[in-house]
Amino acid sequence: MNQVDELERAILARAEQLASEYHERANRTRDSILREAAERLRLREAREDSIAKSLGERTFRQRVQASELKMQTQLDRVRWNLVQGVERRLVERMRAFMADAQTYGTWLERLILGAAELIEADELRINANMQDQHELYTRWDLVIQEAPASKTLRLAPKNEAIETLGGVLITSADTRIRVDHTFEGRLERLRPRIQQIILERLLPGGFDTGNIFIG
Repeated sequence: MNQVDELERAILARAEQLASEYHERANRTRDSILREAAERLRLREAREDSIAKSLGERTFRQRVQASELKMQTQLDRVRWNLVQGVERRLVERMRAFMADAQTYGTWLERLILGAAELIEADELRINANMQDQHELYTRWDLVIQEAPASKTLRLAPKNEAIETLGGVLITSADTRIRVDHTFEGRLERLRPRIQQIILERLLPGGFDTGNIFIG
């Protein structure tokens, strides 16, 4: 065998060795690229899933919040309607109570005398609506007789009658002290309790309004 043949075989053997090495390196590179691509794909899918889940949760929370707001609005409307309904019933009860002139007149007297004991002033002024002013004038002597001796009670002139469904407004002469026993004044003080009961029960049939203006 001549030197040329040996050189040729050596070159072919080296070429085959290099080809094999490049092939293995190419396979490793391909596998690495595929793994990296798969990992990037997995991470992207995970990120997209996370974003989708986050958007889904946000959408769900928004829907829940919208439903809660809608329910709260409806609840507020129901509560307001119930308060209005109770107040209308109280107006009806008050009118029925006022129709009994004797009982109503005695109640007004008791309110005036109770306020006279309570207010720390020597002179008191009593205001009522026009009709009640007239009725009080007719029985004012009886009120004066039962009033504390240390107090001077004056009934406001008829032309100074106040706008109220019923009841009386008692003030000191300088108007710095006042006891509001008008229907509207007592109702205003009662309203928070009415709303509390409505919140507790949410059923108008559960109210026991009674005649709250007597006593």
